[in-house]
Amino acid sequence: MLSYVLVGLSLGAIYAIAAGSLVITYVASGIFNLAFAAMAYTVARCYYFLNTEQSWGILASAVVSLGVFAPLLGIALYAVLFRHLRLRSTLVKLVATIGLSVALPPLVNLIFGKLTNPTAPGLAPRPLGVVTVFDTAINGDQIATYLGLLVVLATGIGLLRLTSVGLKVRALVDSEAMTALNGISPGRVSIGVWAASSVLAGLAGILLAPTAGLSSEAMTGLMATAFAAVVAARLRNLGVAIGVALLIGVITGVVQRFVNADSDVAAKLVPSVPFVLMLLFLIYHAFRGQAGDLVSSGGLDRAISTQADENISSTRDFSDRPLWRRPGFIAAAIVFVVIAILPTGLDEYWTARITAGICLAIAMLSYTLVVGEGGMVWLSQITFAGLGAIIAAELATNQGWSPLLAIVAAAVVVTPVGVLIGIITIRLGDLYVALVTLSFGLLITTLVFTTDSIANYGMGVALLRPDFVSDSTSFAYLALAVFAVVAFGVFNLRRSTTGLAISAVRWSENGSRTLGLSIATVKVLLTAPATFVAAVGGGFLAMNFGSTLPESFSPFLGMVWLAVLVTIGSRSIVAALVAGVLFYLMPAIFDNYLPSDLAEVPTILFGLGAIAVARNPEGVIAQFGDAALGLAARLRRPSPPPPDPADTAPSPTQEIGGQKVTGGTSA
Repeated sequence: MLSYVLVGLSLGAIYAIAAGSLVITYVASGIFNLAFAAMAYTVARCYYFLNTEQSWGILASAVVSLGVFAPLLGIALYAVLFRHLRLRSTLVKLVATIGLSVALPPLVNLIFGKLTNPTAPGLAPRPLGVVTVFDTAINGDQIATYLGLLVVLATGIGLLRLTSVGLKVRALVDSEAMTALNGISPGRVSIGVWAASSVLAGLAGILLAPTAGLSSEAMTGLMATAFAAVVAARLRNLGVAIGVALLIGVITGVVQRFVNADSDVAAKLVPSVPFVLMLLFLIYHAFRGQAGDLVSSGGLDRAISTQADENISSTRDFSDRPLWRRPGFIAAAIVFVVIAILPTGLDEYWTARITAGICLAIAMLSYTLVVGEGGMVWLSQITFAGLGAIIAAELATNQGWSPLLAIVAAAVVVTPVGVLIGIITIRLGDLYVALVTLSFGLLITTLVFTTDSIANYGMGVALLRPDFVSDSTSFAYLALAVFAVVAFGVFNLRRSTTGLAISAVRWSENGSRTLGLSIATVKVLLTAPATFVAAVGGGFLAMNFGSTLPESFSPFLGMVWLAVLVTIGSRSIVAALVAGVLFYLMPAIFDNYLPSDLAEVPTILFGLGAIAVARNPEGVIAQFGDAALGLAARLRRPSPPPPDPADTAPSPTQEIGGQKVTGGTSA
């Protein structure tokens, strides 16, 4: 038993480092860094490059990676992104860090090269040495994780509690403005916090790589496991976060004592431990009323902030015009017509990608509902899409249902799941929603999507198109018709009484409360149509590919979906159509017309576009629309008449009383 406990403690130590870093950066900056996994992968990839590919020694590689590269990475990201987010809303903070998490790994692969073998060494010499403690063997990697946690604890607690540096950090947490008034530079303190966070992320990534592999997916799994400890700590208590993280590791290790580690039961049970604990802590905090998003800085900071509110969009109002004369409607109609024409003029290769993009656009409308309308970051929409696809495939292929009827029935079945998650989490704050939905997506992927009968050796379950739309062109028009119906539903929802309540909650929750609106109830109501639409979109995606391909519904891919939509515009209905088509069209263009080394550039661009939400929350479409309207207004403005020559002629001057007077007369 002791050996399983020690193995669990080594894993828990890695979780503790990750959880501690997330808590420290959140408390110090008010930003929950969903790009932690990407930063961990970046530093670990640098260590691998030096140690394995360049044959540097362990010490030299660690010093350069953790002592030089990691702090510089944290400082650079603070300068480019994090310093602009401190007083922004939770929605903008989460979306911007998601964009970073999407863009950073492929950018690192572009620089260092993509690994074909994710096996990577840690900080212990190879071959691994073994130490026996109480008749239990402990290898070098485990010892390295224990030492790493001890160093982090000693350094972190010592700096934060016993030095002036810690005093400055705690002062910054209370109020950035008051810290500056006391002669302390908030910028320098924040730079130090993010540099330290990058070092901790890199350390966790390097320690995790020997067991989980060096990949961005493995690092995201690490971060998601640490979420349970962060939730237990209510996002603030460092000691609780570290303690719960160690407990998760021990439970994970002990479970393998009673279950064969190579069995399917262990593969399902072990990933469930963090999610179950997270759910228990959420329920506990909810009953005690001890959860909620952290309000960063004091009232003085928010009062003197000059940053624009993320909800402010175009200042031009066209509500007095008929619908068909409004610029947004005209632009949407043009985009719809162009995409409708494309399948008729392209060959099968490009038509298939346009068709896939239209199917994805249906699922994208679920993000339009929860993110654009509800102002919430749900990271499980792709999971709902996958569940809808799997249930529809089961009904159509194995039960003989019509594919279209099966898709609708599957969406009805999946909808209560989304509503239940909303009921559990929405009252606790937007940040908890993001954490739970991502963890839920990873859990369902492990428990359901990897099941042998569903995965089917990577081929998935067949879901064929109806006979009357067997070719890509006709199926594209069917998908486009369904998109139009769903888009019309979203448009009418906006104009309904419920839509007005949703809009009021998005613009001002405090103002909505004064009107007697229940914030939680309004947001929960929105989860039902959003989940339904995601499931329908997933069914059409599976029908387009002819199968429920498991890799098509990974939570990591869902973050890219969100990044693409936010880049184009999360509140625009037509943006979902543009985003879906671009998601499949851009990689195809790069694959066919550019070198293979640039294959991941579209993902980088999508991630960078999501990062830009910090400065342009409305997206590219709204930005271009405002620019076009401004240009049109300037073109319509009449030119000033030419000046009258009489007005420009010099006035006569005369001398009066020894002074020159212009105008020729005097009073």
